[in-house]
Amino acid sequence: MIPETLDGLVARFAEFDAAVEVGIGRRTVVADAVAETGTDVTATDRRPRSVPDPVRFVVDDVTDPDPSVYADADLVYALNLPPELHRPTLAAAREADAAFMFTTLGTDQPLVPVDRETIPAETLFVARG
Repeated sequence: MIPETLDGLVARFAEFDAAVEVGIGRRTVVADAVAETGTDVTATDRRPRSVPDPVRFVVDDVTDPDPSVYADADLVYALNLPPELHRPTLAAAREADAAFMFTTLGTDQPLVPVDRETIPAETLFVARG
């Protein structure tokens, strides 16, 4: 990830007190940087992943989410989110009354209503409502 993109994502996500990153995989740099700003960050994935302190990790599948994972979040976000997970992630965010922001893989278009925010070398999709 280019530094300007990282800086743009971190600045946007740091506006929130508590965030959940869905599907962190092996890409922990954004969650780590957001947590360093003072935002409480919980990362999820379908299988155990190693995350840096102070990021908390929870095994969760957003297609069958545990609502308690998202309950205290005011932001749910995902990076490179595949289209088949747009609606389930939005549903998890809505149930928690949290904002939902995400990036996609290149040419994938969002399958939920969004506003687009341009950050360096990336488009951040912000779910409406």
